[in-house]
Amino acid sequence: MAISDTQVNTASIPATPQSSPLVMRIIGAVALAHLINDLIQAVLPSIYPMLKASYGLTFTQVGLITLTFQMTASLLQPWVGYHTDRHPKPWLLPAGTVCTLIGIVMMSMVGSFAMILLAAGLIGIGSSTFHPEASRVARLASGGRYGLAQSTFQVGGNAGSAFGPLLAAAIIIPYGQGNVAWFGLFALFALFVLYRISRWYANHLNLFKLKQGQAATHGLSKGRVLSALAVLGLLVFSKYFYMASFTSYFTFYLIEKFDLSVASSQLHLFLFLGAVAAGTFFGGPIGDKVGRKAVIWFSILGVAPFTLILPHVDLLWTSILSVVIGFILASAFSAIVVYAQELVPGNVGMIAGVFFGLMFGFGGIGAALLGHLADIRGIEYVYWLCSFLPLFGVLAIFLPKSRKN
Repeated sequence: MAISDTQVNTASIPATPQSSPLVMRIIGAVALAHLINDLIQAVLPSIYPMLKASYGLTFTQVGLITLTFQMTASLLQPWVGYHTDRHPKPWLLPAGTVCTLIGIVMMSMVGSFAMILLAAGLIGIGSSTFHPEASRVARLASGGRYGLAQSTFQVGGNAGSAFGPLLAAAIIIPYGQGNVAWFGLFALFALFVLYRISRWYANHLNLFKLKQGQAATHGLSKGRVLSALAVLGLLVFSKYFYMASFTSYFTFYLIEKFDLSVASSQLHLFLFLGAVAAGTFFGGPIGDKVGRKAVIWFSILGVAPFTLILPHVDLLWTSILSVVIGFILASAFSAIVVYAQELVPGNVGMIAGVFFGLMFGFGGIGAALLGHLADIRGIEYVYWLCSFLPLFGVLAIFLPKSRKN
């Protein structure tokens, strides 16, 4: 459960040199585990062109792979977070990674579309148990700097998403589907890291007792809080529907429009995802300083001019704009999660689960719908249509202003 910013600022929290290494060690370890978790997830969209050619898949079937992964990754997350807010389960961190390990090894051996869906679903289940608990551990180790902790945790995942396509291009694309199994070594390493984190987490469960019965200090009514959460949900919808067009179909877009090779298109995807990682890292600390609402405004609505231009430019400007879009758009998520956690104090895991679940759910639904649309109207039409989604950022005007937001 969370402590509100006001409580943190007024509480007596030692900021000694002795405690700082421990805090940063845990946050860094959680970020590393997030990097590995999302690196393995990134294998899926990275090998879509290979799977599409090998199994004769349509864009709709490609979208269904993403939907299966994203739905298993999203549906369980709020429940896991709600339950563990009340009954913390440190062992879930390494246990979830076991599911991921089984899924990625299966992906290297499957020979049918149905088994591809099953393997993707197992990887999603591993993700659904990881995010709520890992997000809570990062917040517990934050020393009150919630934006910094959340963005550091999140940037680990974004870095993994960026390196996934690069490693897939080097390890899997040239040598075939069986080499997906090499990513199981990353899962084994993550299992070791998460086991160590879970031990630290178990030894600090007394922190939850200090948070029992805390009340909200933002002064907003229940209805106002619910409406603010609904606005945040719509902003996540616009962000991750647009992101789905990149994570699942950017390589196809580049191959079709500019006649790039698969390897070259993967490099462009890496640049986009690297920009996403950088934007995520800066979004949290900036939100701590200038307010979460300002970051949300800038990230969602501020990216609209660039997304609107993207479908109409050449390859050079496509590369440049994709990096700009990735950086700006990514800065919002850490601010959104911390903003929501401050609206509903005491439910860190549930809120993290809800918003990570929305992220995966909207991303999966978006991938499936956009894949079907690409089959009907073409991949370039998809990018033109999605360019309008960031205009949803104007909804940020309805978010309440508080002392920290």
